Amino acid sequence: MGLSMQEKKALTNEISKRYQKAEKKEKTEILNELVKTTGYNRKYILHVLANWGKTSVIRMDGKAVKLKASPNKRRKEGGRKPKYTDDFVIVLRTIWAFFWYRCGKILAPFMRENMIFLERPFRVTEKDKELLLSVSPSTIDRVLKQDKKKLAFKGKSGTKPGKLLKKHIPVRTYYADADKKPGFFEIDTVHHCGTSDSGEFCLTLTATDVYSGWVELRPTLNKAHKWVFQALLDIKSSLPFPLIGIDSDNGSEFINSAMFKWCNEEHVQFTRSRAYRKNDNCFVEQKNYTCVRNFVGYYRFSAVAECDALVNAPANRIKNTREQNLINNCI
Repeated sequence: MGLSMQEKKALTNEISKRYQKAEKKEKTEILNELVKTTGYNRKYILHVLANWGKTSVIRMDGKAVKLKASPNKRRKEGGRKPKYTDDFVIVLRTIWAFFWYRCGKILAPFMRENMIFLERPFRVTEKDKELLLSVSPSTIDRVLKQDKKKLAFKGKSGTKPGKLLKKHIPVRTYYADADKKPGFFEIDTVHHCGTSDSGEFCLTLTATDVYSGWVELRPTLNKAHKWVFQALLDIKSSLPFPLIGIDSDNGSEFINSAMFKWCNEEHVQFTRSRAYRKNDNCFVEQKNYTCVRNFVGYYRFSAVAECDALVNAPANRIKNTREQNLINNCI
């Protein structure tokens, strides 16, 4: 990556003092070095170095005037007036926040199709209306860039590898035709730790049936594998079809002796994904946002009451997801 304009000017300012005091041979070396570093045209940088900081006296209207060579300064109020004013940004920000902070590619066509319903409640003027109808998705994202940074709040990954039993659990990267039937679940945990993964915090166990898309969610008080194990037992007892197999990541809440022993006793096929390959568990990974993050966000939940609140947060959405998936499979 090359130097910025400010860095080039600072470098030229420092070298110019040495250049003007140097001998002819040394000047050639300095000039070659600066051309190579900054990428300036040789004739241009030669003129700049020779005249940098020098003053000359001329007479204008009978008065002596000093002229000093220095880089040009831009006028503060020059250039084209901004098209998208502060009033427009305020209206756009209000609409964007009201409709769940959608990206520009979704928000732009939405505003064009529904402007008749947006004018009155959001007090859109004729000038702002014209801009909202013509603004591009990329411009929306650019104008709201700073607002999006303030809302950027992502959870941390808390997957700790369980190494002792990994050699005994086979790796699954895809589902064969024989496994494409109800009962094969991918499981994962969503960590509700906020911006810090220290201490205890709640988790949500997400289980997704690969064939039908059936989703089961169970909140746990912390990451202890006994809570995850109990949540999986509860899921198994509530399924309308038998649990045939589970596929997890390499977290210690799944890769442990209790889970391995239970799967062998219940004749449940137990497989795992490759390390650092989220696509191996793509069916459950895509449900983590749709069914969990979309409802509870990325905030920290650690108290018992908060764990109980997680039980009912996505219930209605999951019910609709199940019914729709079953309907789609029956068509």
